[in-house]
Amino acid sequence: MTSIDYREFYIDGGWATPASTATIPVNSPTTEEAIGSVPRATTDDIDRAVAAARNAFDDPDGWSTWHPKQRAEVLERFAVEIEARAAETARLVSMQNGMPIWLAEQFEGGFPAVLVRYFSQLMVEAPEFDERPGMLGGSARVSRKPVGVVGAVVPWNVPQAITFLKLGPALAAGCTVVLKPAEETVLDAFLMAEAALAAGLPAGVVNVVPGGRDIGAYLVEHPGIDKVSFTGSTAAGRKIAETCGRLLRPVTLELGGKSAAILLDDVDLGASMESLFGATLLNNGQICWLNTRVLAPQSRYTEVVDAVTALAESLTIGDPLDPNTKIGPLVSARQRERVEGYIAKGKDEGARMTTGGGRPAGLDRGYFVQPTVFADLDNNATIAREEIFGPVLSIIPFADEAQALSIANDSEYGLGGSVWSSDLERAATLADKVRSGTVGVNHYTNDPVAPFGGIKSSGMGRELGPEGLHAFQNLHTVYLPPAG
Repeated sequence: MTSIDYREFYIDGGWATPASTATIPVNSPTTEEAIGSVPRATTDDIDRAVAAARNAFDDPDGWSTWHPKQRAEVLERFAVEIEARAAETARLVSMQNGMPIWLAEQFEGGFPAVLVRYFSQLMVEAPEFDERPGMLGGSARVSRKPVGVVGAVVPWNVPQAITFLKLGPALAAGCTVVLKPAEETVLDAFLMAEAALAAGLPAGVVNVVPGGRDIGAYLVEHPGIDKVSFTGSTAAGRKIAETCGRLLRPVTLELGGKSAAILLDDVDLGASMESLFGATLLNNGQICWLNTRVLAPQSRYTEVVDAVTALAESLTIGDPLDPNTKIGPLVSARQRERVEGYIAKGKDEGARMTTGGGRPAGLDRGYFVQPTVFADLDNNATIAREEIFGPVLSIIPFADEAQALSIANDSEYGLGGSVWSSDLERAATLADKVRSGTVGVNHYTNDPVAPFGGIKSSGMGRELGPEGLHAFQNLHTVYLPPAG
């Protein structure tokens, strides 16, 4: 294939020459071959991008001061340009991180425009202010103002959907953004920049400057940034939280997870397998909210182990650009080594591996790992406690609902989860007791209308829903005197 190479950054509404000649090479996790490159940002490039965003935000006639309907008109053009590039975006993401193309078409091709339109409409429909009668005479007029310049740092696993969890509400609210994509997935970010340019977003409203962790850290602590929004590992999130705490800078953190799928004793296994795949092994196991702990009733434990094992064995492994592929490669050799290390740990600690555990036959190139299932372990096993970020499941038995709930809640994380039952009310009642930011019943799907995020080591703050919009706004109160 022809190499996809970008030579300039997207800064201040156009293409800008980098401060250095350093580049970020992009390699295919399927073939291990080079597929493109982009410039590598230096601190000088971040300074330019933040200055552009700052100028755009502070402009007295600029983006932050526009009526929401004016911004919505531009953002609709942005959504149209994103849609025009949806197929290419999906292809680029699949090529870079191994996401199966059918999933990339939904998450990466389709979701961004949906989010742009959703948040634009929320802003258009929002009242200009809320006037409240005062208890001491007079009244208080409460409004929401854009928080300012946003530093957005996004991961490689679902890069465009996660980018727009931030860009959608930030732009609708009137903020400006400096985006630092992950090194593994940068080509899609530059394609998004092309859409922003074609849509006529005002100069400085969106800026794209990729780099390594050092550049991300520099952006997070930059004096020109008013808010940080980060999705990534818990370890990195803790460092960002420390920085933002010291700076008294608002931050949204969407971090790791080790969620539990509770299969109750009346679950219809046959009817649940397709949705259970989506909740446990989607995107090659590389999604933070995946339910990688499967909790099974002792009365049906063998049946559940057999069903989940059969599910894992049925999944087609191969080229992520093939529409029939269910499991593609992991993003990098480093990530494969990490996952294989956890598989070895599971075996060393005495868990029974029912399937997988190795590299698939016939795929000599690429960072592939077979979907792997462990049984006969408890919640204290390393593979049941630590986030693996690969296609590895642990099936843990429970005696009754109380124990299932106890096991599900016995985790340092609290991001996702699910409850599976033929009785929806029974499942919903139990789901309400799971200590996690989000829980699904007989499936797990993030819906744009509802807040998404975690508790405990899974982060702080929320994305999606009106709450996701409010995260990019400051409350502003004007005290009005009594009439007359």
